[in-house]
Amino acid sequence: MHSYHLSLNSHNSKTGNMPVSITSADTCPDSCSFKKAGCFAKYGPLLWHWQRVSGTRAGGAMPIVMNESGFFNKIKQLPDGVVWRHNQAGDLPGKNNRLNIQALRSLVRANKNKRGFTYTHKPLFRKTEKQAIKEANENGFTINLSADSLEQADRLKNLAIGPVVVVVPSDRPVPKTTPAGNPIFQCPATKTGATITCKECKVCSVAIRRSVVAFPAHGSGKSYINKKGE
Repeated sequence: MHSYHLSLNSHNSKTGNMPVSITSADTCPDSCSFKKAGCFAKYGPLLWHWQRVSGTRAGGAMPIVMNESGFFNKIKQLPDGVVWRHNQAGDLPGKNNRLNIQALRSLVRANKNKRGFTYTHKPLFRKTEKQAIKEANENGFTINLSADSLEQADRLKNLAIGPVVVVVPSDRPVPKTTPAGNPIFQCPATKTGATITCKECKVCSVAIRRSVVAFPAHGSGKSYINKKGE
């Protein structure tokens, strides 16, 4: 059973003052190429917080940790229309590469009349998993498929089950399109001198969009990602 934490008023400078959750690290798939290195959540205070939620670190300011049903009930209690970010660390329910379809559907129901959005690196090997992602996006819970390269972004776009985001190297200009010609929109919060937050932008909460949202590598793991992209 996974563990969850919900902060009703995030202090994350990039997300802005909005509800933000964390899910235990056992949800993260091995298919994610940043699992061992490069993941922004693997460094600094966010890592320590994530480890406490995951039960692998003691001490410090212990977060309020909930089980699945408790977390879903908290989501139901959020105000209608609120935009909230699921998983600033962690992935969708389901251990490692697997997606727990039943739990995802429960989360989508809990999100009714809210505007939850998240990202997933789950490989979605099964047709039923892909269908569950599509259903979530059609029913108000936006799941962005996370790509680790522009080529993978094109493959994910071709699935036609949800919007796509991609991590790109930060030591070169962000391209205007993917190799297949899909337009790229750089996250405005990642631009030099930007003050806009997720709460103000909301692009990643839009399930139907043509553009692939690009996130230049940032944080302590960016050198790994930059080197990987050479």
